[in-house]
Amino acid sequence: MLYLLVSFFVAAAVTLLVIHSARSHAHISADSDLDGPQKFHATPVPRIGGVGMFGGLACCVAVAAAVQHRDWRFGGLLLLCGLPAFAAGLIEDLTKRVSPGKRLLATAVSAALGIWLLGATITKTDVPGLDWLVSSGVGAWLATVFAVAGVANAVNIIDGFNGLSSMCVSLMLLVFAYVAYQVGDTTLALWALAGVGAALGFFVWNFPNGLVFLGDGGAYFLGFYLAEIGILLIARNPQVSPLFPLMVCIYPVFETVFSIYRRKIVREVPPGLPDGIHLHSLIYRRLMRWAIGARDARAMTRRNSMTAPYLWMLCVSSLLPALAFWDSTPMIGACMVLFGLTYVALYRRIVRFKTPKWLVVNR
Repeated sequence: MLYLLVSFFVAAAVTLLVIHSARSHAHISADSDLDGPQKFHATPVPRIGGVGMFGGLACCVAVAAAVQHRDWRFGGLLLLCGLPAFAAGLIEDLTKRVSPGKRLLATAVSAALGIWLLGATITKTDVPGLDWLVSSGVGAWLATVFAVAGVANAVNIIDGFNGLSSMCVSLMLLVFAYVAYQVGDTTLALWALAGVGAALGFFVWNFPNGLVFLGDGGAYFLGFYLAEIGILLIARNPQVSPLFPLMVCIYPVFETVFSIYRRKIVREVPPGLPDGIHLHSLIYRRLMRWAIGARDARAMTRRNSMTAPYLWMLCVSSLLPALAFWDSTPMIGACMVLFGLTYVALYRRIVRFKTPKWLVVNR
């Protein structure tokens, strides 16, 4: 709990400093694009919130080293592995010149470092065919790099509304921490909780008023951190189902896979082309616009912040069965199928203007 508090207060303090010094660095750090398909803020906002989270976790490592805690080296190596993903995203936030491909490549480098320095490798999936693939060293490395880069990209995709990605990742890390504690892996439990503290230290300034954004640096690093904790949990503890981390992360992962299908197959456009019809975008446009119809800055910010709780509930709907069946691959597999069917049914109803009445908020 100490490290959760340290990372929280340091991340919150550094993020507050970023906000208060925004005038001096806004020319390079602010998100001034207000018209893009996934832009829902009314004024330019600093998009380097990842600096506070990384700083909070770095301070945790320093405190652990100072008191000679046995797990400080693990935390230091975890941050070192995540540095390429964080740096590539941060450079994009400041320069707007780092392509998505280069950011994914940097995240793949971080995943490779995790394999080398931490042993974070997927060697079992309980899925026929995939188990054959990861049974070889090269296959396991490729699957691990793909999984880490995919989760990091998925967290970046859902990072569009105040409090959405940071709260979802906080909840996911809490679930990882609980299961790690249940199986006696106190090292992973400690650093999962430290990640929760760092994410919440950013959250308090991002939600509900959107004073700062994660940016690509924060989103890619947070996604990498989440993926590494999940992979290490199953790599170090064979009693945990190999599908458990995927169930925990199923909301952003399924959102990404469904978006690729929707763009490539249905609309026949490049999968990487930004659009405004993700599920979270539809909830904003179809539900919140009805609830709060004004277009002034205050109403837009309120509408933005009211979108995230809908997706928090969707995220929790996958975390509860993950907690209940963390050691049962058949049950987790069934729950994943149920989640996918529910997601698609909900998406189809909203996109066809048939939103369930229980989702609609009255003015």
